[in-house]
Amino acid sequence: MSELRQWAAPEAPAPITATVVLPGSKSETNRALVLAALSNGPSVITGGLEARDTQLMRDALRTLGVEIIEDNEKWQLTPPKAFVAGGTIDCGLAGTVMRFVPPIAALAHGTVRFDGDEQAYARPMAPLLGALKGLGARVDGTGYSLPFNLTGNPRLPGGDVTINTSASSQFLSGLLLAGARYEHGIDIQHIGAEIPSRPHVQMTLAMLRARGVDIDDTMPDRWVVSPGTIQPVDVTIGPDLSNAAPFLAAAAITGGSVTIPNWPSTTIQPGDAIRDILQTFGASVSLEGDNLRVEGTDRIHGVDLDLSGVAELTPVVAAVAAFAGDTSRLRGIAHVRGHETDRLAALETELDRLGGHVRQTDDGLIIHPRILGGDLWHTYADHRMAQAGALLGLLVPEIVLDDIGCTNKTMPEFEQLWMQMINDSVQESAGETTSQ
Repeated sequence: MSELRQWAAPEAPAPITATVVLPGSKSETNRALVLAALSNGPSVITGGLEARDTQLMRDALRTLGVEIIEDNEKWQLTPPKAFVAGGTIDCGLAGTVMRFVPPIAALAHGTVRFDGDEQAYARPMAPLLGALKGLGARVDGTGYSLPFNLTGNPRLPGGDVTINTSASSQFLSGLLLAGARYEHGIDIQHIGAEIPSRPHVQMTLAMLRARGVDIDDTMPDRWVVSPGTIQPVDVTIGPDLSNAAPFLAAAAITGGSVTIPNWPSTTIQPGDAIRDILQTFGASVSLEGDNLRVEGTDRIHGVDLDLSGVAELTPVVAAVAAFAGDTSRLRGIAHVRGHETDRLAALETELDRLGGHVRQTDDGLIIHPRILGGDLWHTYADHRMAQAGALLGLLVPEIVLDDIGCTNKTMPEFEQLWMQMINDSVQESAGETTSQ
């Protein structure tokens, strides 16, 4: 990780009015990379997200023997005849790398070491590693967390596994993605509390079925993946709808208008929920063709929202709620305590530092809006916390993020796009003034 780079969050000099073109989806990109690596032939990914998480995924797959040729926006992947052991995989702070790659490494003949950023050592891994051990792999380490060594088998038996995925749906997605390659496939039974972020699981299932994988999910909390090949499919990655959230929210809180082009009419991305969320806050949302437009009104309403399916939106939603006219309650997000940081504790601490009044509950936050003032906003190496800090800075003077560089995790262009959005708003405001 590079050194922290402080950044003074710019204030909105006028209602935010801009069109923002977004890069590709991280969730789709890393799933597409994994499935290309597991398939039975070469394939091409077009428009994949270029960010730290996706670079870590490509490096991880290369360590396992996958050939990846990058030609601008096109990446050609050729899977190996057999996955290679003996290397070390750097997971960084990427949940998709630390949860999706071990089930692939379990197919290598030998030992692969997994490590990552220091913050990643606290992220939950035990249910996944316990499941892989039950399926025939060997796991050695200081505990069921990073760092660890995983020893696999090209003829990994697979079969039945019972797992508690209530801490992260990525445990389930990781096993589903590789399950068809195991000798007996995989039969996964979830036990425990509700699975968070179920839309991400649906994304995984849709992408597997598009590649010919047979999955029976007709029984509650059970997924039976038949053994077989994964067909190679050339794909084009759509824009990241979760990363659209802070830009669209900027229009909502400033009474402006932000348009995101290339918004899909139908999508498997959970981030599409930002449309309904901002409408609940009181913004006007419209989709004309493939242009999504959010327009702010003169008031932000307090909300009561279940974010269990779209927990990655929690920091941005909390930032919007801080400007509401009434108290807001965010529910169904206990599991974000195990994300890049404990997001509930981080939001409570940082919003309170600005003068807010936030209280944690068992499964979320209660946010009482107050007049906020500027201060240092700690990001905790978390890209979503950085996005929330930038959003708050539009209306609160003198907010300084302790590290803008952490946005490289999923959106290296964030700072540039944010500044361009503000500059476009200034020009739009100047044009309206001149026309008057």
